[in-house]
Amino acid sequence: MPFEKKVYFISMRSFQHQSQRPILCLVPGSIKKMINTTRSATRTIKKFFEDFEPNEGRTTAKRKITGEDIDLHAAESGDYFPHHMDAEWCKTQPFKKRMAHGTLVLTIAIGLTADVINEVCMTYGYDRIRFIKPVFIDDTMYVITKIKEKKDHKKPGYGLVIEQIETFNQNNELVMACEHIYLAEKKIEEA
Repeated sequence: MPFEKKVYFISMRSFQHQSQRPILCLVPGSIKKMINTTRSATRTIKKFFEDFEPNEGRTTAKRKITGEDIDLHAAESGDYFPHHMDAEWCKTQPFKKRMAHGTLVLTIAIGLTADVINEVCMTYGYDRIRFIKPVFIDDTMYVITKIKEKKDHKKPGYGLVIEQIETFNQNNELVMACEHIYLAEKKIEEA
């Protein structure tokens, strides 16, 4: 393994890879840290396609990125590139320190927006994902969302809602942007 930390492999029988290697690798203490920083959805709503308004949005809570976040993401994704894992190598590069994986930044950003369960809406996909600035260990991220567009979907009874996601660091610098596309149910018209 490219980093020198003691790790524990947890076997998750129903999720094991074909090679029978465990798919989850944890640095000691990371489970406790994940429990302390992970929050579940706070409420459940039914917000239909027609209920979304252009330009409505919100600002999420903040989350600090740790070295353990990067280590765990490397273990889960298999991406051990030195940009993320090798502090000494990074000192020879323009940014001078370890940076978070772009996919980790995307995952955490979307997770920060997931504090409400909408029973009539689900993720359809993501477009225009851009990693504008690197995110480093001890950076704090937050997200500002805005409904950008609504349009009909080919499946009757559904529409697409495009939400602009902008992720910022503790210096209010834009670090990642994307469009989060939702498939939302339309209200049933009474005859």
